[in-house]
Amino acid sequence: MKIVKGKYHPLTEEELIEACRQGDRRAQKQLYEQFSPVMFGVCRRYVKSPQDAEDVLVEAFFKVLTNLHQFKSKGSFEGWIRRIVVNEALMFLRKRHNFRLTVELSEIDRPAPVRVVNELAAEDILSLLEQLPTGYRTVFNLYVLEGYKHREIAEMLGISINTSKSQLILAKKKMQSLLEDSGYPGLQGYYNA
Repeated sequence: MKIVKGKYHPLTEEELIEACRQGDRRAQKQLYEQFSPVMFGVCRRYVKSPQDAEDVLVEAFFKVLTNLHQFKSKGSFEGWIRRIVVNEALMFLRKRHNFRLTVELSEIDRPAPVRVVNELAAEDILSLLEQLPTGYRTVFNLYVLEGYKHREIAEMLGISINTSKSQLILAKKKMQSLLEDSGYPGLQGYYNA
């Protein structure tokens, strides 16, 4: 915050970044308060436990603040932070889960494409993601929500491209099953159409 004519005004994004680069603690606090709620949501999509998600978030923001010199003001600052948060979540998961042990399907019987209902509430999506096995959840997040390609996911997780594709298909099937089992409103006849 800066004082203009006796009133506090929030810093612009550029001013905030520069103040953080200079080690201004108030600016660092403002940056954390501004971006942490959204980034905590990103953490929760990958990490089941809220406590573990908080740990991932704190580690990610430590990296954000110590690596601000690497942000070149090209592209979205929030997107830059998000990449750090996602990478930190993946590092956390790789320490606790061996993605190489996931099953690769050689022949997948592909039913009609699974479509996710647009009306799903954010809490419902998070609840569904929490019910998926770690491999499914991670690949689903990276592919569907973050927009990575299977080749990129395979490199990030140290798995084959086919394993990434298999995990995504299985994640979608599992989500469809969970939605149907829960009797989510508006699903009756939706997948049979």
